[in-house]
Amino acid sequence: MEVAVLPGDGIGPEVTEATLAVLEAVAKRHALGLRFTSHRAGAMAYRDTGTDLSDEVFEACRRADAILLGAMGWPGIRAADGTELAPQITLRQRLGLYAGIRPIRAIPGVPLALADPRAAEIDLVILRESTEGLFYSKDRGTVTEDWAEETLRLTRPVTERLARRAFILAGQRRHRVTLVDKANVFRAFAWMRDIFTTIAADHPDVRFDAAYVDAMALDLLRRPWEYDLLPTENMFGDILSDLGAGLIGGMGFAPSADVGDEYAVFQPSHGTAPDIAGRALANPTAMILSAAMMLDWLGEAPMQEAAAELREAVDRAFAGGLRTPDIGGAHGTAEAARRVIAALGGKGS
Repeated sequence: MEVAVLPGDGIGPEVTEATLAVLEAVAKRHALGLRFTSHRAGAMAYRDTGTDLSDEVFEACRRADAILLGAMGWPGIRAADGTELAPQITLRQRLGLYAGIRPIRAIPGVPLALADPRAAEIDLVILRESTEGLFYSKDRGTVTEDWAEETLRLTRPVTERLARRAFILAGQRRHRVTLVDKANVFRAFAWMRDIFTTIAADHPDVRFDAAYVDAMALDLLRRPWEYDLLPTENMFGDILSDLGAGLIGGMGFAPSADVGDEYAVFQPSHGTAPDIAGRALANPTAMILSAAMMLDWLGEAPMQEAAAELREAVDRAFAGGLRTPDIGGAHGTAEAARRVIAALGGKGS
């Protein structure tokens, strides 16, 4: 299996290097036969070459079996219209990666934001539609002297695929889907809710309900342990997944995958963290857990066994005392990777 690796900017290369070390260790244990090819993309590539995602790099990604991507973007390096460079969004749109899968799971030993002991039970997935919604308007917005306009667009094929994936994923978990929308105000979301309601009838084993996004923002603080699978529009998913990450220790613990019918990109939910870039302080956990999602997606039994072992190793490492700087500890990027590697196969850290 060939994995195209795009380390990106800021802490991206640091967490990528740590994650590749962990992947190589678990790949050796399970004889996975992974091959990694590194490619340049992102803000620094734009600064040096004039493009943040060249045609050659895109083709390499398209040919690969999976894409592992570090954080991208940098303050002061912007496109001509003033927007942030985001080749990861370009990949989602060009490869049809409509399903942004963002697990929010409490890890043993990691301090949690909520004092309620039930916070240790947090285990939900935000399923963010990743190509449409308000992000449809990327590079299409209209700005005049007197007004600015962006367009939110949802389409039936993508919405139906998102709904089906939501019910399939929930059927593999705790059998509950809660659509997050704003159907009380916007026709597009009422239309989206109708599609989910229709497809829900094909999955009688899964409980289906819906919530307005503002109410869900409140409930993610009051009782997040009650939820399982939360599909939602692109912008809502972008915001709620950051809120969810805050519940489990921060963005350093929030992995993600953007998945389509043929291709998939795996990356941490966090950004490039310019304030700590180059200081070996970045928490690689989100990237390591994104790599575990990649192994699951590749599908073969040895890959899935390795993915489960990787998640268990992360849990054992933190339960055994691993403390990265973002949660008040002193274990830097390389040390975190070393401790996860040591915890593979049930070993202590």
